[in-house]
Amino acid sequence: MRKDTLLTALILLGLVAGALVGQFVLYDPDATREALAQSTAGLQTAGDLIFIRPLRMLIIPLVFVSVVSGVCALGEPSKLGLVGGATLLYFAGTTLVAVTLGLAIATAVQPGAGIDISLLENTARQGFAEENVAAKVQSGPGGLGDAFLALVEGMVPSNILKAAVDGNILAIVLFAIFLGVALTLAGKAAQPAVAVIEAFLAGFMKIVGWIMWLAPIGVFLIIAARVGQTGLSNLVGPLGMYILCVVGGLLIQGAVVLPLVLWVFGRTNPYRFLLQMRKVILTAFSTASSSATLPVTIEECRRVGGCSKRAATFVPALGATVNMNGTALYEAVAVLFLFQAFGIELTMAQQMVILVTATLAAVGAPGIPGAGIVTMAIVINAVNSSLTAIAPDSPQLPLWTIGLILGVDRFLDMCRTTLNVFGDCVGARLITRIAPDEPGDTTPMLA
Repeated sequence: MRKDTLLTALILLGLVAGALVGQFVLYDPDATREALAQSTAGLQTAGDLIFIRPLRMLIIPLVFVSVVSGVCALGEPSKLGLVGGATLLYFAGTTLVAVTLGLAIATAVQPGAGIDISLLENTARQGFAEENVAAKVQSGPGGLGDAFLALVEGMVPSNILKAAVDGNILAIVLFAIFLGVALTLAGKAAQPAVAVIEAFLAGFMKIVGWIMWLAPIGVFLIIAARVGQTGLSNLVGPLGMYILCVVGGLLIQGAVVLPLVLWVFGRTNPYRFLLQMRKVILTAFSTASSSATLPVTIEECRRVGGCSKRAATFVPALGATVNMNGTALYEAVAVLFLFQAFGIELTMAQQMVILVTATLAAVGAPGIPGAGIVTMAIVINAVNSSLTAIAPDSPQLPLWTIGLILGVDRFLDMCRTTLNVFGDCVGARLITRIAPDEPGDTTPMLA
């Protein structure tokens, strides 16, 4: 058995074994959420130390050297505008499709209709308080404009070293782009620096390969802890139809829409590419973090995905902070579900408010503390404002209703992150047609 096949099988085994141990050994349906969190904290910490932290350790240096290397490999700086513009167009287009799909599914299925909110109110308020949602929303931006102001300010930090310490990936990406353009224009004088960056890139990717052999153990511990906290039984019941709508929408976007885009514009067999990205998908699902998966995304896009060096080092790094297909679709379904559960009918115009705000808020999410909760609050407030504008006495959706979906959010977070990351991989494969490898770039980054 090939090493790559063996590693994938071990990661999948760790995922399944972790889910079984979490459900049948760790989960206690009679225990409180706080007690379950305490009982699984040790496993979560161990998985974090063994697998997630080593990957996070590489994110900032790897993003920096990979983007600098990719920009330098483009050659002419004018090509950067074409590659960057096409990448952003892809991100915006697919995110808009994802939100539209989420709204269409939630409108057709009506997952919130028929739910007796009074029976779930105590649970929702308790979850809202335990997760400290009110404080997260209050400390975040007041609206969409504030969110984007925070994002733009984060893109241009006063201290790039502090931005690196804070994990501000977008600032690192932009700084690396400027440096790559400068090194390209400097010509022969900058060649030694470019060679050093290439050497660091090769070394970092070798470390990623080593860390991936820890993945089966890390995935087992992380999944066992997460299932032990929530239990698989929570995936059915009053929220079952809501979960089905979110997961179904994510599957349609990931298994139909993105493959169709890849087949039409990338001239690539989409399902073969999906199979090639299996290690990335398993890592994204296990870690529920686009950033933590980024080193693996860059490695696999380059090594087995047929992506050019330029595309594999540029698109995923930018996509980890900008491309949020899964998050946007999830927020559209979640917000519409909450309004339905509360008995508030939304017009087509108000659903368009969700479409616009969910799309823009998903892009702004990386710069927001408690991003998922805060951006959902922004969307809810935007719809509430539209209701008030039409009729001042219109009922408003209270923010505590977010507590209704917090119990299953960990599982859905894993699912939507998987779509986010796969969207980055598809983008890298598409941009490869615009920025293919030159003869000197054909050697894989990993031995």
